[in-house]
Amino acid sequence: MPNDIHWIRDDATLAHHCSIWRDLPYVALDTEFIRVDTFYPLAGLVQIGDGERAFLIDPLLIGDWKPFAALLESPQVVKVLHACSEDLEVLLRLTGSLPAPLFDTQLAAGYLGIGFSMGYSRLAHAVLGLDLPKDATRSDWLARPLSDIQVRYAADDAKHLAEIYEVLDQRLSDEKRAWLLEDGAELVANLRREVDPRELYREAKLGWKLSRAQLAVLRELYVWREAEARRRDQPRNRIVREHCLWPLARFQPDNLGALAKIEDMHPRTVRQDGETLIQLIKDAAALPREAWPEALPEPLPVDATVLLKRLRAVGQAEAEKLQIVPELMLRKKSLEALLKSGYPDGPYTLPESLRGWRRERMGQALLDALAPGAGEPTP
Repeated sequence: MPNDIHWIRDDATLAHHCSIWRDLPYVALDTEFIRVDTFYPLAGLVQIGDGERAFLIDPLLIGDWKPFAALLESPQVVKVLHACSEDLEVLLRLTGSLPAPLFDTQLAAGYLGIGFSMGYSRLAHAVLGLDLPKDATRSDWLARPLSDIQVRYAADDAKHLAEIYEVLDQRLSDEKRAWLLEDGAELVANLRREVDPRELYREAKLGWKLSRAQLAVLRELYVWREAEARRRDQPRNRIVREHCLWPLARFQPDNLGALAKIEDMHPRTVRQDGETLIQLIKDAAALPREAWPEALPEPLPVDATVLLKRLRAVGQAEAEKLQIVPELMLRKKSLEALLKSGYPDGPYTLPESLRGWRRERMGQALLDALAPGAGEPTP
């Protein structure tokens, strides 16, 4: 085994190294996992880079994650990850904790104008000039023993992630670093924020076309599917495919034959859960009017595209000034929420989702762009 790779396969060794890592300014962190047939990710490996060596933690052999959770939560140690949304789910599932402060190198590349949503290999090439192999990316990380190729791949990820961090961190101004860590904290907060299952139906693409009575059915379908996916530890679409939910609420089949004819309905779902779904639809359809959800708002009309472009231009101008990739400036959902707050004639209100430095630097400019007469050519 190369001398820059160190295995951690028991609780005592993990606790020992965690006590050392908590004295470091940062640790680079990565995970390998499988999430094909399960709701929750299955951790196969956790990697740590300290700037010199790579440590491979075998989660199949660790029972006590408390020291590692303390490391994740230590405010003195920056946790460096890349495109980390799924890694965060793995860590939360394993340890019950999430990393803070969090430095995402994919976001850092955007703040430095290197590129938006860059994959790890592309970033390693752009920053370090390395061409990393991808052979092990999709391999079975729960298999034991892991192959030499898997071990080397995993260790290199952690080692080079630390090197990338040191380069990017030096290039960041104090202001941009603060913004980046603010975004990292937002990622963590979003994952900690428990989504009410009774609100999931609001994300249905065509939900606005349903009546309030039909929305009551749609809501209960989403609630049931979420609960079953978690209980069975299966992907949501394995329980009921997403494209089935809207027509189920719209047409409300009352027998297995009608259920089987619903668009995209899998025969397995009819066999396993058909009777349950029919009863659920019947019960939800019988709810009294006062239990119906409010109607969902219609999407913005085509005419609003002109205003959306005007709002994006505010972000584009600020991005050029700051030399940040424009995609990091203003999220489409925030701009749409802003427009919906007062379309078509105003007044408009900045949405709660526009927070932090973005609100401070661009909030007033966005409102000004929607003011009467804005965008019209001067005589």
